[in-house]
Amino acid sequence: MIRDFFLGFIKIHILYHASQEAIYGLEMIHELAHHGYDLSPGTLYPILHRLEEQGYMVSEKQVVEGKVRKYYTATLAGEEMLAKAYAQARELFREISHSGAEGS
Repeated sequence: MIRDFFLGFIKIHILYHASQEAIYGLEMIHELAHHGYDLSPGTLYPILHRLEEQGYMVSEKQVVEGKVRKYYTATLAGEEMLAKAYAQARELFREISHSGAEGS
């Protein structure tokens, strides 16, 4: 249940980083762990593939130290979705912050 609950936050993290620079899976596993998310490759890679299938990211394969690595970057649609998510998150934060102050 908790993974489902935070899946949206995870996708926002991924889109944010992919809008800043090209990312790859293992790098994102470490970055997300830094924010308290414990994801396995079996969880992260389907999310990356889905975001790409939905047009929010594009990938490019590069050879790094003799191994093929898939780098992802946000598309314009991904950046637009990130902006919408930011606005919604800000609104939610305002609402729960205000609600918390009244409930005290």
